[in-house]
Amino acid sequence: MFTRQPHKLASLTLSAALTLSVLTAGLVTAAPAHAEGQLRIAEQFGIVYLLLNVVRDQQLIEKHGKEDGVTIKVDWTQLSGGSAVNDALLAGAVDIAGAGIGPLLTVWDRTHGKQNVKAVASLGNFPYYLVSNNPQVKTIADFTEKDRIAVPAVSVSIQSRYLQIASAKLWGDQDYARLDKYTVNLPHPDATSAIISGGTELTGHFSNPPFQEQELQNPNVHVVLNSYDLLGPNSPTVLFATEKFRNDNPKTYRAFVEALADAADYIAKDKPGAADTYIRVTKAKIDRDALIKIISDPLFEFTITPKSTYPVADFMFRVGAIKNKPASWQDYFFEEPKLLQGS
Repeated sequence: MFTRQPHKLASLTLSAALTLSVLTAGLVTAAPAHAEGQLRIAEQFGIVYLLLNVVRDQQLIEKHGKEDGVTIKVDWTQLSGGSAVNDALLAGAVDIAGAGIGPLLTVWDRTHGKQNVKAVASLGNFPYYLVSNNPQVKTIADFTEKDRIAVPAVSVSIQSRYLQIASAKLWGDQDYARLDKYTVNLPHPDATSAIISGGTELTGHFSNPPFQEQELQNPNVHVVLNSYDLLGPNSPTVLFATEKFRNDNPKTYRAFVEALADAADYIAKDKPGAADTYIRVTKAKIDRDALIKIISDPLFEFTITPKSTYPVADFMFRVGAIKNKPASWQDYFFEEPKLLQGS
């Protein structure tokens, strides 16, 4: 479990906002896109970024770069929320961005015919849980104005999109944003602490592994919504880049994709080793055996091939969240032989 001290929600939100603004401000003033041989990656929180943890720990990008005759310097940045990640990418502060399929589609639509941001690869298939510590909340219909639901980025994050899809199924497309007014921006670690400790207006958290599993260790916390119940197994989180970076840095880009594929193979073969990597890279205060159990969950699949992302794109176009309708998942993913079986 995390050892953070409990805080009031207002303090958490303010602290998170200040931290994020400082990080983003620093990124936005960064230099423009690097030349071949340099790579800046923005990631977020959770086991869904395990592929990147392995890539970083084993220096797989550097390894594949050397095999292709280029020395690659890799810089890593951690942000919270798809909005901050998208802003950093469009500001030229990072080259590869990690965020939900929702933020990807938002920036793909925004840059369509311009910077042409597209996905590079998936980070795997994982169920995301909306949990609550309010015993009165059994379904999303039970949330009231007294409740607040933490998400990484209000209205933009994949967690927000899942909540909107669930709302549309329950109340119709015209009411897809019915619960948006109850959502607040908060990084997963801080929201987890608040849900576990209780005592704040934050009663819900749409999270990801391992935070949702840590929250559920508290008997007062229960699952309200499972993303797999909405769309079946799907890829909630992806990596994306601009068309210019891909075209201008073919060797660096290729080394990155090869590194991701190697990391996926490693995790499939060595779950304990992957758990050790996560703890070593993230410094997370989590029990090793519990982490191995989470990573070994048969519902988890660490793969670079995207799965069932198009239903999210179709929904976002249907409700007007994006203006451009993709014909298929391949419209918002770069062409890559390793991803031919995606969806």
